[in-house]
Amino acid sequence: MTRAALVVGVGARPGVPAEEVLGLVLGVLGAAGLRAGDVIALATLDARADEPGITGAAARLGVPVRSYPAEVLARVRVPNPSRLPRAAVATGSVAEAAALAGAGAGAAGTGGTPEPGGTAGAAELLVTKRKSASATCAVASAVPSNGTPASTNGPAPFTMAAMLPPTKHIDSAGPDLRHHGDAEVRGLDLTDLAVNVRTGTPPAWLRERIAASLGSLAAYPDGGPARAAVAARHGLPGERVLLTAGAAEAFVLIARALPARRPVVVHPQFTEPEAALRAAGHEVGRVVLRAEDGFRLDPAAVPEEADLVVVGNPTNPTSVLHPAGVLERLARPGRTLVVDEAFMDACPGEPEALCGRTDVPGLVVLRSLTKTWGLAGLRIGYVLAEPATVSVLQEAQPLWPVSSPALAAAEACMEPRALAEEADAAHRVAVDRAHLLAGLAEFGEIRVVEPAAGPFVLVRLERADEVRQRLRSLGFAARRGDTFPGLGSQWLRLAVRDRTTTNRFLQALDLALQGLPRRPAG
Repeated sequence: MTRAALVVGVGARPGVPAEEVLGLVLGVLGAAGLRAGDVIALATLDARADEPGITGAAARLGVPVRSYPAEVLARVRVPNPSRLPRAAVATGSVAEAAALAGAGAGAAGTGGTPEPGGTAGAAELLVTKRKSASATCAVASAVPSNGTPASTNGPAPFTMAAMLPPTKHIDSAGPDLRHHGDAEVRGLDLTDLAVNVRTGTPPAWLRERIAASLGSLAAYPDGGPARAAVAARHGLPGERVLLTAGAAEAFVLIARALPARRPVVVHPQFTEPEAALRAAGHEVGRVVLRAEDGFRLDPAAVPEEADLVVVGNPTNPTSVLHPAGVLERLARPGRTLVVDEAFMDACPGEPEALCGRTDVPGLVVLRSLTKTWGLAGLRIGYVLAEPATVSVLQEAQPLWPVSSPALAAAEACMEPRALAEEADAAHRVAVDRAHLLAGLAEFGEIRVVEPAAGPFVLVRLERADEVRQRLRSLGFAARRGDTFPGLGSQWLRLAVRDRTTTNRFLQALDLALQGLPRRPAG
């Protein structure tokens, strides 16, 4: 099967950052089940062809920019015309028209323009116009002269875009839900405050246990011992445990396997649950918590008709720890309550954990070993739920979903020695977080969300994206906040690090703020 040659049409306001354009493009491709590696060009209006945001995104993707005059794009029929761009450049959608024009020209192999009065020639619009704050994009594929789409030898290709909610709901998705902190540091020599994995991990003893498992790679994985170890650690029967390739796999399983007519995600929080639900074809509702309320949850804000509710505790990125009693009020017969406790083991004593509870109806708790133990590259986590729910999720997994080295790590991390180290690490995080907060308090223009309970803090400051870029030039990576629904470009998330690293960061932050207006945080 030949893969589609994709052209992404882009419309953008002057001055749009390359990161915003790239984030929008990658998010749209990911949500539609399309590969960034299949993109052969970005296409846009010729007046925008030299826009740094577009050329920068194209450079990151390793593709050229195809540009078309306004009169050419005006001849391309588009499915989602808007009056504003039509008045400015005579087309109802720069993104859709440019995508179709670029894909049609690519199908002809000429790099030319679409036929007058046509629909950009042999091209198929796979993803209609999607928006971010300052950009739009659409995705088209070349269709060969026999009328068969390039991505298949049969009828028109099925894409995840066909399963997504209508455009008005997709527009509400906002920025790239698939952007994560690792994108801030990948391939760069920066001090990492963008990823919430504990530094200095995995410890030597855990690396040795993982290495010892390599001798059994010829055998198929046996998850029984690790499953029993997880169950024992939480005082639960084994049938309430499902091992997964990280918490991310669990979100996909939940989205695909559990029945849900009105899923709701509580934001701001880790974006993968919503991304997985959307990719599975669900129309996702949002309960967006307010900064003015300290991002604290009022259970009454969750609609009664919601039959699947996802909430993080402590929440990434706000670092808010919701009381267990508040979360329990969300539970009711006929509703699945998913609580993401990926960072709970970083809270000393895990005071608000629900992981060992069996009396809360519909409760599904997700845990990850990635953060505390430095196993992001190994992928290991688990689900704790009613046996019937575990069975449904397990049926949706492929055979042997967790590798033998990951199973060895899971079993080792449940042992008394590991639990003692985990508890000690949580106390160290609390001390180091207090040091970071004290340092941030010296900056009048920075507002910190407090009390913070996780191994990270969320801060608000004017021109945060500019500060983040300056920090990068000074050797530090911070996590942008604008890809979390409910936040915006004035937010940054900072991972808690040791005192020495924090002191260096605070000095760099002071330098990054120099020359900017030093107004108190609102």
